Amino acid sequence: MRQWGNGVVVLLVVALGAWSAGAFAPVAAAQTSSWSQFRNSPALTGIAASTLPATLRLQWTYEAGYAIESSAAVVNGVAYVGTSGGALLALDAATGKLKWSYEATSDDLGIGESSPAVANGLVYIGDLDGVFHAVDIVTGKARWTFKTGAEIKSSPVVVGGKVLIGSYDGHLYALDAATGTLLWKAATDNYVHSTPAIWNGVAYFGGCDEIFHGIRISDGTSVLALSTGAYTAASPAIVDGIAYYGTFANEVVAVDIAARKVKWRFLDPDRQFPFYSSSAVANGTMILGGRDKNIRALDMATGTQRWVFRTRARVESSPAIVGTRVIVGSSDGKLYVLDVASGEKLWEFDAAAPITASPAVAGGRVIIGDGDGRIYAFGS
Repeated sequence: MRQWGNGVVVLLVVALGAWSAGAFAPVAAAQTSSWSQFRNSPALTGIAASTLPATLRLQWTYEAGYAIESSAAVVNGVAYVGTSGGALLALDAATGKLKWSYEATSDDLGIGESSPAVANGLVYIGDLDGVFHAVDIVTGKARWTFKTGAEIKSSPVVVGGKVLIGSYDGHLYALDAATGTLLWKAATDNYVHSTPAIWNGVAYFGGCDEIFHGIRISDGTSVLALSTGAYTAASPAIVDGIAYYGTFANEVVAVDIAARKVKWRFLDPDRQFPFYSSSAVANGTMILGGRDKNIRALDMATGTQRWVFRTRARVESSPAIVGTRVIVGSSDGKLYVLDVASGEKLWEFDAAAPITASPAVAGGRVIIGDGDGRIYAFGS
């Protein structure tokens, strides 16, 4: 039974089996109470340290009124989500009650895929007007804003007193996280769509200029510019100095950062479609969605395909791994829970609207929005 409305509980009990850490323990996971940025960690691994109950129910649904492409950040019991109507929402994660709404931009431009990052009492997010916002988490008022030269779809990463953000003006920016002062900007030859992953003091990202970039965070100097021959929108996940991501050349690649070369490439021999989803990586397994409607798992050492799960539409949502389970949305309107080891479907929830945002897992619950403007929380 569904009852739509702000903070209205929808009764739905789902048996998921055990959600304990098991054989697929978290790699580079964040605190259990938080999912503080896109992919949850600066290395963008998509791993949740928070556990989930064996039995889930849909705790609440919030009607945002506009489509949700932005993925939630959840810190200290508050979920922050951007909407295509231009609002950054702060919701009580336990009840779905609105705490405040910050109007970043008009509904003509709105907030797209840029997902919030929370640090030091501020929540950061970019909008499709090219403005980057730092908003006070208590008051919901802007602390500062910074204008780039084009729309922002990249998500912010906060590291070492700096906040990094990519723009469609072709630059990666480093701003002072407290004041918004420009510290440096690094130019590329095309849009910067992806979110940079941080590894050993360097921000790494695949560009729409078909180059895999490494930019030193301290001063903005380029330390790596590796041609991969592929327009790239997905963000890399980095483990042990290897960056994993899909491309618009219909491939998944693993880049050995120290060796400055592609370690392996995966190309499906039968279904060749672009990869837009960013991957989740844990204990030798890489999982991502594809525009071929598939969710697939690859061996991180070799690129060999381990399993494929077929949905009914393209998968642009980026997966989250929670113990032995992986959670991911599809444009077929469903949120799926699969077994990490086998790809077996354990559960699905039908939102009846495309899900391109990615799940955030914190405080024992999953929070995600859909294309009809509903934000859902699943928990105990």
